[in-house]
Amino acid sequence: MPAVLITGAQWGDEGKGRATDLLGSRVEYVVKFNGGNNAGHTVVVGDEKYALHLLPSGILTPGVVPVIGNGVVVDLGVLKQELDALSSRGVDVSKLKVSANAHVITAYHRTLDKVTERFLGKRQIGTTGRGIGPAYADKINRVGIRIQDLFDESILRQKVEAALEFKNQVLVKIYNRRAIEPDEVIDDLLSFREMLEPMVCDTGLLLHEAMEAGKTVLFEAGQATMLDIDHGTYPFVTSSNATAGGASTGSGLPPHQLDRIISVVKAYTTRVGAGPFPTELFDESGEHLAQVGHEFGTTTGRPRRCGWYDAPIARYAARINGVTDFVLTKLDVLSGLETIPVCVAYDVNGVRHDEMPVNQSDFHHAKPIYEEFPGWSEDISGARRFEDLPKNAQDYILALEAMSGARISAIGVGPEREQVVVRHDLLD
Repeated sequence: MPAVLITGAQWGDEGKGRATDLLGSRVEYVVKFNGGNNAGHTVVVGDEKYALHLLPSGILTPGVVPVIGNGVVVDLGVLKQELDALSSRGVDVSKLKVSANAHVITAYHRTLDKVTERFLGKRQIGTTGRGIGPAYADKINRVGIRIQDLFDESILRQKVEAALEFKNQVLVKIYNRRAIEPDEVIDDLLSFREMLEPMVCDTGLLLHEAMEAGKTVLFEAGQATMLDIDHGTYPFVTSSNATAGGASTGSGLPPHQLDRIISVVKAYTTRVGAGPFPTELFDESGEHLAQVGHEFGTTTGRPRRCGWYDAPIARYAARINGVTDFVLTKLDVLSGLETIPVCVAYDVNGVRHDEMPVNQSDFHHAKPIYEEFPGWSEDISGARRFEDLPKNAQDYILALEAMSGARISAIGVGPEREQVVVRHDLLD
């Protein structure tokens, strides 16, 4: 049975939770393998809307085992809040499994994240201030705290005291903040031990045994390709690998077991935070996309920057991830536009680039070269077959498919679970 990956093809907020939910009833395990609570999925089920930040969206599907892999950094307070909120709405959360090797976000990570970002001033990266970057930095520096450490208080104390010995110097002497007492951090972390005990396991072994038993495993990336720490618009990126390669390192499943790689892409483009964005709009068209598309971050509430579809970025995502299928979301947002521009290449100082420039400065100064397509005025929210869409909408989809490097297998035509046009089965 397949191991399937869902990742974002742009700068996040493409609707990955929606794509995961689309497959949810046909998979047995859903794995989050990177990031933390610095991104969100909004999933609409009937009249109910669920905003998830740390949990895999597969937790909303009965019978699915949701897994937080070793590549995730976990804010235990957020984990408890999300579990409690779902339980209060009748969602069964008892099947959740958490890797013993996942790293923990502590109070000092959140504090350092916020003060460092403020200290950067105009050079701010646009982090969420949730401690993600500092937690990953500690992981790489080998001074991080893992979930398993909560079950050995002696080791936990040694690690927290060692971390704060240096970090308090930074907080006090550089940022003029108060020192953090080790006992504050230790007591806070230990308060979650009882909650975690039934969830924690060797998730790599769990997933290996699931695959051996013929189960279908779905990997759900946080953030997106253009925010990947290695392959994104560095330094305006996240602190983890949000691309296909991250699924293996963040879960323990070997790369060759990934059978299908699905990338989610909006029918236009958005991003949150600072960094280059060639097709960004500053006119009425951008305002239209933001308002009709409800472009505000699930996690942060920040307004998203909006622009037209960028085909070179989609091709880049297809190449980096080995995309087999695209899921195109929010096509309905474009209804009513007379013409729809698509970025087909870039102009950098008079030189045409059909692919993303390798140089960061060139990409920052890239000007989009557009090809315009006729729009449509019809309401497409009721379409369930490709043939139900207006001819101009069909032509737009086929044009994007030809430019983007992989087939477009599903199209979102509205926010509700059933508002999807499926052209090709995502699992067969």
